[in-house]
Amino acid sequence: MDIVHVYTKLRGELGRQCLFSDRPAELLVDVLPEPSLGLEFIPKTPREQAQGVDHDMSEHQVNTECFQSNSCGINHVEGGWPKDVNPEEMEQTIRFRKKVEKDESYINSVLQLASVMEHCIRQNNAVDIYQEYLEDEEEVEGSQEPPSAKTIYVFRDPNEVKRTITGLSWHPDSGRKLAAAYSCLEFQKTSKDMSLDSYIWDIENPNRPEMTLKPTSPLICLNYNPKDSHILVGGSFNGQIAYWDTRRGSQPVEISSVEQSHRDPVYKIVWLQSKTGTDAFSASTDGQVLWWDVRKLSEPTEHLVLDLGREGNLNRALGAISLEFESTMPTKFMVGTEQGVVVSCNRKAKTPAEKIVCTYDGHHGPIYALQRNPFFPKNFLTVGDWTARIWSEDIKESSIMWTKYQMSFLTDACWSPVRPSVFFTVKNDGVLDVWDIIFKQNDPTLSLKVCDTALNSLCVQDNGRLVACGSQQGEATLLEICSGLSTLQKNEKNLLAAMFERETKREKILESRQREIRLKERSRSEQSKEEEGGQEEGEESPEQLIVRAENDFSSMVEMEQKRRKERQDGSNQEKDVCKEK
Repeated sequence: MDIVHVYTKLRGELGRQCLFSDRPAELLVDVLPEPSLGLEFIPKTPREQAQGVDHDMSEHQVNTECFQSNSCGINHVEGGWPKDVNPEEMEQTIRFRKKVEKDESYINSVLQLASVMEHCIRQNNAVDIYQEYLEDEEEVEGSQEPPSAKTIYVFRDPNEVKRTITGLSWHPDSGRKLAAAYSCLEFQKTSKDMSLDSYIWDIENPNRPEMTLKPTSPLICLNYNPKDSHILVGGSFNGQIAYWDTRRGSQPVEISSVEQSHRDPVYKIVWLQSKTGTDAFSASTDGQVLWWDVRKLSEPTEHLVLDLGREGNLNRALGAISLEFESTMPTKFMVGTEQGVVVSCNRKAKTPAEKIVCTYDGHHGPIYALQRNPFFPKNFLTVGDWTARIWSEDIKESSIMWTKYQMSFLTDACWSPVRPSVFFTVKNDGVLDVWDIIFKQNDPTLSLKVCDTALNSLCVQDNGRLVACGSQQGEATLLEICSGLSTLQKNEKNLLAAMFERETKREKILESRQREIRLKERSRSEQSKEEEGGQEEGEESPEQLIVRAENDFSSMVEMEQKRRKERQDGSNQEKDVCKEK
């Protein structure tokens, strides 16, 4: 049965706009089912089958070839002059220029090029590509962004026998170069095949070092000159001091003599603030601090023996491992020792005994890192054993803040150059910790597993964004810190100043209270001696002390035996009473 519905429309209405309106439903056809047709259908069980029309894919990995780059210099000599014109003679060059300027071809070429150049200049002046549109807006505080860091490059020791990176130093001008000192500090672990070289790396080329430094003995510390970026000074394993000028090649320009140098390895060398920019001073575990002028390394200009008895006895001197010098305090410097003591010194003192001003004792082992806060120089950071401590110059007895004891040994630390409340620490388990003491004091704000081996050295770039970590296997890992940890926060200086002041006052109160307790104990001991009629001159002999200790012990044992016997008799009496009842 065909269903046909005829729709008629006048020819004049064709092409007009359709006008729709709401109306009730209208039944056009109603087809009823026929039961006889149902017998012709054959039922079948349903089946499900999936059809895939995607192409077969396979995973492949492709690694491009490493690009090897070399740095080389070009010597430019002025040329283009005719043979009969000497470029060094001014009269000949002026005569030749006047002759060329009158030539019509020269004038036509200049006029033709001038239009092209004028178009380019106007195009450049139309849009300032260096304009910063958002510089007036306040920066959003980094606390809203979760703290993070990512690895950018890894610089590996190119030698077969890997050595520990014991020192790192950033290029002072551009921060695009990193100097690394390589040596082996493990006792009797050095081999004949071990290289003595240290390297300067370009952070854009991690495949090979930009320059090789060839010392006579492995370098333990290395430092760029802040005034002249071509000059580096380093301390060697055999105690010698050497300095390099990168313009003169890989060999050191001058080396100190063995007789006038340190007797032990030089663990730290720091540039001093001077007019010439050539003064530095070094520290070693032989107990000496030596001052040098790198222009004349035949002998040190000054020396100091770290004898706390102020007698200059080298046999009793404390071994120095770390140094701290702040340019805003040109006469003061601090030394971290193997014995866990920080020695504060004054270089301009009249006598050697007056150069050692005071000491700060708070670590159980060597102080591997010592640095003043760049924003608050009176507060300094130390790292030794399993903790990092923050000190105030006014408090000698104890540090004002400290971290809890870590599970692994701390090996190095430094403050952030842009944020006063942030400092970095590295540990023996290969972890880099970033601490923000305003945000959190008990735990690090960020902990990052850098490598599987121990980290020995740490250095932060001047902009606070890049951090270099040196490992025991000769790998220098370069990490980029998030903007929240490398951008100065709003009101951060005031908050940290208030925190340091509060903690300093607290420690002063505790220190004065401790003094009062000591004075009371001393007065009590003196009174007890007077009551006992202790007018005896001198102290008791060791034999008398032993006899008195034995008597005290025997009397305590007798008293304890009596107490136990009385307790046992009392319990027996209670049992007898119970039985009678």
